[in-house]
Amino acid sequence: MSNIEEVLSSDELEERVQELADQISEDYKDEELTIITVLNGAFIFSADLARAIDLPMHCEFLKVSSYGDAKVSSGNVKMVLDIDSKKVEGKNILIVEDIVDTGNTVHFLNQHFTKMNPKSIKICSLLLKKDALKHDLKVDYVGFSIPTLFVIGYGLDYGGLYRDLPFLGAIVEDGENLDREALALEKGQ
Repeated sequence: MSNIEEVLSSDELEERVQELADQISEDYKDEELTIITVLNGAFIFSADLARAIDLPMHCEFLKVSSYGDAKVSSGNVKMVLDIDSKKVEGKNILIVEDIVDTGNTVHFLNQHFTKMNPKSIKICSLLLKKDALKHDLKVDYVGFSIPTLFVIGYGLDYGGLYRDLPFLGAIVEDGENLDREALALEKGQ
């Protein structure tokens, strides 16, 4: 039997999303933005972020797969649903991810969209696992840096479940306790 322990509350998530939105609004001041949401995990974060950003924007969606139902990335990124290159060419695009751990997906998407000649490409991720990165890449906007921990809720799932939780949580087995000091969640990178 396992339990879910809260890692970040809905209030903490809401506050950080607003901070990110304010920074993005300032960075793209007087410009138009195209937000590209990576489905499925980033849909809640991206919706909250888009509503908080004060800019004219287009919202697009794509889907890639590298996890399946596992807790660890397979390392193979596959495009499942792509975007028409006409929606990217000459545009400021912001790729919105739920979590960057190995960096395989973001690396793949950066290369993919660079070929479509956007005006600019930036990455925004709710979570970043710096210790798990396998690529030298820049994540421009980071909600929280977290240790290597499997988290669920606020759009993130395990086997398709738990996306609907309003907080970020971790599954712990009976008898285990989440070491809150070891979490050391930090805003940004």
